[in-house]
Amino acid sequence: MSDALTLPAETRDRAGKGASRALRREGRVPAVIYGGKEAPTPIHVEERLLVKQLGTGHFMNSIVEIEFGGKTLRTLPKDVALHPVTDRPIHVDFLRLAKGAKVDVAVPVVFVNEEASPGLKKGGVLNVVRHELELVCEADKIPSEIEIDVTGLEVGDAIHISHITLPAGSESAITDRDFTIATIVAPSALKRAEAAEGEEAAADEVPATEQTEEEEAGEE
Repeated sequence: MSDALTLPAETRDRAGKGASRALRREGRVPAVIYGGKEAPTPIHVEERLLVKQLGTGHFMNSIVEIEFGGKTLRTLPKDVALHPVTDRPIHVDFLRLAKGAKVDVAVPVVFVNEEASPGLKKGGVLNVVRHELELVCEADKIPSEIEIDVTGLEVGDAIHISHITLPAGSESAITDRDFTIATIVAPSALKRAEAAEGEEAAADEVPATEQTEEEEAGEE
């Protein structure tokens, strides 16, 4: 599970674009906490701390404990708006987590034991179809990543969601199909060679009775 992050915050007394611009000039980022059958809570956080947490690579699937007004609120980041030119964060949405709540998250996948895959050792290529899995997880059991073991896989093999044992408290958000996560395919050079061999074989099979127009003309 991703470690919980802590983010100090202050409540916002004023809303609107003007107030938000003023906060950003002071190095603060406007944000809002919503959900849990409660009214949205407008807050602002320090941009420097937010950028540092975004840099961890797992901010969006981590529990973020927001401290403000003498209390700590467990949340899950749902959206971070970035400036189109500078990529600086300009607004953040946090989902308030109730006890026992389940949340939808995108969890990255990592592949292990590639050296134990005969297909990869022969020159095959791991073709990753999904770099993340959409999961429904208990709020306090969000995995930081899903490991997929490729031991024993050959060229042509595919890894489907049914092959994966998900951590306790997690299940796939997609339940209507056994979708593909990755496949092991032959390298493009091998494919080209096979195609060339196929063309040569086809040429060899041309019937001997067939003649070109020039040959026919010569015979006349």
